[in-house]
Amino acid sequence: MTQATWELLSYLVTVVALPFAIGVFLFEQRKERQNEEDATWQQISDAYIAFLEVVLANPDLRLRSQRATPDLSDEQRERMLVIFDMLISLFERAYLLVFDTNMNEKRRRRWHSWEDYMREWSRREDFRERLPELLRGEDPDFAVYIQRLAKEEAS
Repeated sequence: MTQATWELLSYLVTVVALPFAIGVFLFEQRKERQNEEDATWQQISDAYIAFLEVVLANPDLRLRSQRATPDLSDEQRERMLVIFDMLISLFERAYLLVFDTNMNEKRRRRWHSWEDYMREWSRREDFRERLPELLRGEDPDFAVYIQRLAKEEAS
């Protein structure tokens, strides 16, 4: 090969192949990030389903009602507190992994489903009453966020 051929090939790589390779790399990176977000979403969604199985396994606590369950025994109150702890932990994880002030449309739709869950549980009297205790040691931004939701749902 002559020097002119090498220069032409070098020029083609610089002008065509290099930008194409960079484009493919960026596309793959974006796709990988999307796959990671999807996996995270699936993981926390599965965790919420597992949580609901715990709720179903404790029908005596009547956790799906909005009113506080009256006349609980000490053992029932303890179970309820543990279940609420599990729920707060799950909500905090969702907040830390999904919530962002600058979300794209897909992420915003996903977040709104978590916000709906938080609002639904915040309508429950005894959950709201225990929030200050449940939020001790949790992420401060998350604590402010869910307390705001609970205040809105209390009205």
